[in-house]
Amino acid sequence: MKLKCQRDEILSGIQAVQSIVSTKGTLPILSNVLLEAVGDELILTTTDLEVGMRTRVKAKVSAKGAITIPAKRLFAILRELPVSEVVMESDGKKEMVIRYDSSYFKVLGLPKDDFPPFPDFQKNRALKIAQAPFADLIRKTHYAVSTDESRYVLNGLYLIFGKGKITGVATDGRRLAHCEMASPVPDGIDRGIIVPSKAVMELGRMLTGTEGDMEIFLGENQVAFNKGDCTLVTRLIEGHFPNYQQVIPQKATIKLQLDRAELLAAVRRVGLLTSEQANSVKLALKKNRIIISSNTPDVGEAREELVISYAGEEVTIAFNPQYMLDALKNLEEKEIALEVTDGLNPGVIRSGKSFLYVIMPIRIA
Repeated sequence: MKLKCQRDEILSGIQAVQSIVSTKGTLPILSNVLLEAVGDELILTTTDLEVGMRTRVKAKVSAKGAITIPAKRLFAILRELPVSEVVMESDGKKEMVIRYDSSYFKVLGLPKDDFPPFPDFQKNRALKIAQAPFADLIRKTHYAVSTDESRYVLNGLYLIFGKGKITGVATDGRRLAHCEMASPVPDGIDRGIIVPSKAVMELGRMLTGTEGDMEIFLGENQVAFNKGDCTLVTRLIEGHFPNYQQVIPQKATIKLQLDRAELLAAVRRVGLLTSEQANSVKLALKKNRIIISSNTPDVGEAREELVISYAGEEVTIAFNPQYMLDALKNLEEKEIALEVTDGLNPGVIRSGKSFLYVIMPIRIA
C-alpha cells in the first residue's frame, strides 16, 4: 500500500481507536492497529476481541493494501513529527515506512491475515437516534456500573429499547442510576441489552461534544454504534439484568429542592475529611437548613451548612460522598430534588423528568 495523508488527521484517527488495544494480551496482534488503504481513505481498526473500533480518515491512495502496526508506537511517532503531511507505504507483510521530507521511520508489524475480522451488521436493523440526548444518557449512568466481576450481569449498562424511548440503567448494588430519552423505536427492535463497561466508556468518549444523528445496529450477541466516520462494536453481556424497579422507592415523606452546584461543592469539601474506613457524610435536615458533616477518627471533621426551604421534622441520613458526587457532577440542571424518608431507607436524587438516582444509606453508629 502507499498513501499520503495529513499528519493531524491520522493522528486524530489513531487517538480515537488506540484505547481499545490490549497491552497485556497473549496475542501480540491485539496491540496493533489495522491500517487499510482503500479508495480515497485510510481505515483504522483496533480490537481486544470483546470491543472493537473503526474510524476513517481522508487520504490520497496511490496503491491499496493493508498491514497492522503497534498502535501506541505509531501514535507516538506521528505525535512527534514536525511536518503536516506524511507518506506511508508498506508491502503488507512485516513493515511499514513513514516518510516526511528527507527522513523516514520503518516500523515492524504483522500482516492483515492474522487480524480478527470486524463484524458486519444488517442495515435494515439500524436504529437512528439523536446523538446529544444519548450522550447525556451515557454520562448520567455510566459511573454506576458495577466492577464486581462475580456479578457479571451488573458489569455493564442496561439499555432498553421500546415504548417510544431508550432507557439506561446501571447499578452496583449500592446505588442505581436511571435515565430515559425519547426516541422512536421501530417494531421488532424492542429489547434490552447489557453493554460492557469498557464499551460504555469508549462510547462516552466517542460522543463527546457531538450533534446530529447516530445509528445503532442490534445483533444477536453484539451491538454497533456508528457516528459519522467512527464505529464502535462490542459483544453483549449475556444474562438477565435484575428487576431494578424493585429498588426504586415508590414514595418519600421528605422532598427537597436543592441547588445542585452548592450541594456538590459542600459534599466535595466535607468529603475531604473521610477515609476508606469511615467513608460517609451525614446530611442533617433541620428547619430551613441542611447540615453536611463528617467526623473521621485520625483524620478530622468538617461541617457545611446550606440554607433550604424545610419545615419538617429533623432527620439525619448518611451517604458515601463519592456516590453523591458521581451523580451531582454529571448533571447539568441548576436544581435537583432530594427525596428521603429516614436514616435507614434509600435516598433518591431526581433531575428533570428523565433522571433518577437511588443511593443506599450508610448506617449511623
